[in-house]
Amino acid sequence: MKMKSRKNKKESKLYWRRLDNSAKIFPISTGKKYSTVFRLSAVLKEKVDPKLLEEAVNQTLEKYPFFKVRMKPGFFWYYLEDNNKLPIIEEEKDYPCKYIDGRRNHYYLFKVTYFENKVNIDIFHSLTDGNSGTTFFKEIIYTYLELKHPEILEEDQRRLRKIEYDSEDSYMKNYDKKAKSNASGKKAYILKGKKIPLGAVSSIHEIMDLEDLKRESKKQGATITQYLTAVLIDSIYHENYKKARGKRPIKVCIPVNLKKYFPSKTMSNFFSYITVEAEMKKDHLDTFDKILDFVKSDFSKRLTEEEITKTMSANVKIGNNPFVRPIPLWIKKAIVRLSYIEIRKYTTTTFSNIGRVGMIGKYKDYIDYFLMLIAPEPVEKIKCSSCTFENKMVFTFTSILQDNHIEKRFYEFLKEKGIKIQIESNGVLDDISEENKSKEE
Repeated sequence: MKMKSRKNKKESKLYWRRLDNSAKIFPISTGKKYSTVFRLSAVLKEKVDPKLLEEAVNQTLEKYPFFKVRMKPGFFWYYLEDNNKLPIIEEEKDYPCKYIDGRRNHYYLFKVTYFENKVNIDIFHSLTDGNSGTTFFKEIIYTYLELKHPEILEEDQRRLRKIEYDSEDSYMKNYDKKAKSNASGKKAYILKGKKIPLGAVSSIHEIMDLEDLKRESKKQGATITQYLTAVLIDSIYHENYKKARGKRPIKVCIPVNLKKYFPSKTMSNFFSYITVEAEMKKDHLDTFDKILDFVKSDFSKRLTEEEITKTMSANVKIGNNPFVRPIPLWIKKAIVRLSYIEIRKYTTTTFSNIGRVGMIGKYKDYIDYFLMLIAPEPVEKIKCSSCTFENKMVFTFTSILQDNHIEKRFYEFLKEKGIKIQIESNGVLDDISEENKSKEE
């Protein structure tokens, strides 16, 4: 569905659009426990000016009216319509990736916050995916830096950043009605451990030297995503799975940007996923080398256009099921929420790597690095994400577990391989540790 022009001031009808095939499910299944929110952050080299940030967000919304919407319930599905209010920009006071309560932000499906030298945007997945969300967020950062340093960036401003997009449902355009999914019917190993009190989220960022990581991955004949997936499985195996005497497979969901496989300029969701299914005992995956060999082999089988099309098409069929469409929204909510509790048991964790965040010209001089975070949930208690800027790759753990042994092993493994790495966190686990010590005393 193409965007309607907003240049015609006489046009009185509200702009609206349907949710894309993936987005339909998110508002039905979401809640405070399952926020389906992801965060992007830019860590700048100077303190943020809140007023300029607010102006930058408002200017960017005029360039990207796709994001200037609110969600409304229809009879069968939710839909999006114009939002003529301005979003609220405020200092960060809460945990990342929290459920977005529209009433607190003029019903926008994203929330921009700042803290000292960091700018954040939390985005509800019904609005867009990580790839398009990054495009929008980068434009906010570009605009902010132009407002902050107009004299320095004057030359770079002349380089017009092309803004070409539409809001079509690229799933419906590209899916194959005849494709059949090969998804496994096996439930996944679920991470064990005591949870952080409801509402709190631990975030641990492992900032590594990209050249070191490339060198080590290349030495092992693996891509960076394959290598880090193997390190993640190894860490889960030694620090959680073995201690709990796990029997089910460790299953890692890897989101895939479908724009790499199909022509699309949509700003709507357009992603699929592969699921790496590691049968630890059956396949004797008790060493890192064995795990890495398995991951490389599994990627080569699953990360093909044919297999990606099968997974995407299976999901489209669910959202487009002729028996589901006519069910009223309030009944859909009850059905989907019950079924999603079960569906989530088929994944141990998710690892989303959005790759390089590129910035042009002198803008790069004002940025230290970017972050991506995705919301953990009661079943997938830890979720992982990463992104790269210049020579820094940041791997982030978001967790609701009080135990951080998986994160520590991941860090120590990479450090032992000669990869320069440092850790930053939001201090949630430190606070809990101090609280537990006080109770013991």
